[in-house]
Amino acid sequence: MISANSKGGSVSSNGRISVSGSSPRSAAISAITGYEPPSSRLNFRETPTQELFNANVFSKSAMKERLPKSVFKSLANTIDTGATLDPSIADVVAAAMKDWAIEKGATHYAHVFFPLTGATAEKHDSLLSPDGDGAAIAEFSGNQLIQGEPDGSSFPTGGIRQTFEARGYTIWDVTSPAYILENPNGTTLCIPTAFVSWTGEALDKKTPVLRSMQALNTQAQRILALFGHTDGALVSSTAGPEQEYFLIDQNFFYARPDLINAGRTLFGAAPPKGQEFDDHYFGAIPDRVLACMLEVEREAFKLGIPVKTRHNEVAPGQYEIAPLFEFANVATDHQQLLMTTMRKVAEKYGMVCLTHEKPFAGVNGSGKHVNFSMGSSSQGNLLDPGESPHENAQFLCFCAAVIRAVHKFQGLLRSVVASAGNDHRLGANEAPPAILSIFLGDQLTDVFNQIKAGTAESSLPAGSMTVGVDVLPPLPKHAGDRNRTSPFAFTGNRFEFRAVGANQSIAGPLVAMNTIVAESLDYCATKLEEATGGDSSKLNPALQSLLSEIMNEAGSIIFNGDGYSDEWHAEAEKRGLLNLKTTADALPALEEPAVKDLFSKYNVLSERELESRYETYSEQYCMTINVEASLTSEIGRTMIYPAAVRYIGELASAKNAVEAAGGSLGNSVLTTIASKVDELASALDALDAVKDEEGGDSAATQIRYACDTVIPAMNAVREVADVLEGLVADDLWPLPTYQEMLFIK
Repeated sequence: MISANSKGGSVSSNGRISVSGSSPRSAAISAITGYEPPSSRLNFRETPTQELFNANVFSKSAMKERLPKSVFKSLANTIDTGATLDPSIADVVAAAMKDWAIEKGATHYAHVFFPLTGATAEKHDSLLSPDGDGAAIAEFSGNQLIQGEPDGSSFPTGGIRQTFEARGYTIWDVTSPAYILENPNGTTLCIPTAFVSWTGEALDKKTPVLRSMQALNTQAQRILALFGHTDGALVSSTAGPEQEYFLIDQNFFYARPDLINAGRTLFGAAPPKGQEFDDHYFGAIPDRVLACMLEVEREAFKLGIPVKTRHNEVAPGQYEIAPLFEFANVATDHQQLLMTTMRKVAEKYGMVCLTHEKPFAGVNGSGKHVNFSMGSSSQGNLLDPGESPHENAQFLCFCAAVIRAVHKFQGLLRSVVASAGNDHRLGANEAPPAILSIFLGDQLTDVFNQIKAGTAESSLPAGSMTVGVDVLPPLPKHAGDRNRTSPFAFTGNRFEFRAVGANQSIAGPLVAMNTIVAESLDYCATKLEEATGGDSSKLNPALQSLLSEIMNEAGSIIFNGDGYSDEWHAEAEKRGLLNLKTTADALPALEEPAVKDLFSKYNVLSERELESRYETYSEQYCMTINVEASLTSEIGRTMIYPAAVRYIGELASAKNAVEAAGGSLGNSVLTTIASKVDELASALDALDAVKDEEGGDSAATQIRYACDTVIPAMNAVREVADVLEGLVADDLWPLPTYQEMLFIK
């Protein structure tokens, strides 16, 4: 027998393995064992966290303090009621904003916008200008505040702008507050903006959000008027996105070309221990991770992001951060800003924050559960059922409108969460299925079933529970359970859209939800207005008739059972529900006439703007798959194949040496590995033969080709490579493994 220490390493005093050798993987592990945590960065006694909230935000309180009363009143009216902005106040606001920013060390200002890349973009300009006498003065005008001019053709436009058509505009969004972005060498005044082309089309994700919120308010006001509420208080959608993410040591990250370029591991065998013990979920947070979380939260608080929750998620190395509800457009901006903050702070602690939906195969992926509701300052949350939902006619009307909207536009909702990354997550037993359904819970399901049968006369009580321990108090018990397998679940006073991917902007889902609910409220308002003719005494019977009709037509979308089960997939097919398993299946929903009519009718997206999104998202999908295929080929040929061949050489030399000494060493291991290396070479050849083909001239054929041809060829390479990981000597394997990346902190 041959016995050797393959690692040639030692165990350090902290229990981590120190590996000798010069491979990137060995160097990564050695660097981590020598990691020294940063000295305390945060002084909680000197500056309590609560005192930091909005410290770097030009908030309404800051505006009220610095602006003339009439200017502040005009600006607040726009923010609070959606009234048209008075451009004549821009110079006064700009001057006050400039003075505030300079006091905080700002030297530049930036119009921040969100192009169709899904990332954040910003154009920085100096606040200083030469005065002609050899000095410089700080200047910032109303025109500079309201309008900027980045290049309108260098971002994805889906054909709206050609390369030679460069002009585009950023437009100040007064409803989302300006803020200060800190850097060790200075600060920048950041102004949230919309981004449109010279011809007026939306080139960004913010503009459709604002349009859809406006459409929702218009239709919600009609429903409220039927119930006697005519104060006109702005009805806004609200959102609270729960962000899941992974943290790994940056040494591992930089030793993995796939993580660097694709954000996910294209190779990697399952570790001996994964998440099957469920010991990571809500477990004690490692000190290094907790230190990072604490700094993220303080930075978020300074920027006015109301982060509330932190905890370990199900998979090892996976975590979650969740903010409180905010207006949908502000929540969208803050979600982008939070992801940027998480990545920046993680670097300070020698880690990398991964927001890809499935960075590690075989363990839970990451979602971004978007909690969605709507309300106004006078009516509160319009999706709050109260203690007796069967008696809350206004709530039942708004809730039924959502049910109808999800049923009618289930294909659209699936399409706005479609991406190459999310395809790895949706449908797995860790995330909702690709089938859109609504979970209502026992109480609301019972109420709506009563409505469907005739009239609702009761609601299941909430009650309380005792757990048999005298020192523990009785607990109030909800009237229904929760369902983590539902993609669109009612969770007490809101709907939770659980299918959104961790790396996605929440803008697309919010645009879809706002618009389809606006269409449904429009439908309900028209029906009720026609039935009542202005006579409020006819409202209750008209509403009963409407709700019964909705439940009969859209009730098939309600499902309270196990969305992971095969039985549900069969049942969903019987109900006629869509099962769009991949992005290639889902994106064509954006081209459906009903979807085009929807966005056009409510002035959210013109047909041209909608087509641009279909083209852009199709192109992004194909580019993502092309990058991953090229990386698979490169890593397979330059890292995995050579490592396996070297090991074959070592085995052959050892076999020859043993036989020369008169011993015997079998051929089985050598033969097995040689066979797998041949399989790897063949799979790489097959991948290279298909990866550079486009698959046709249209977006539809190209995305279908990437999905049906390129991805299976990539998976074939990975399958054999992951087998080799378990056969090749550990000291020769070039890539950090799952058990190292997920468990070494």
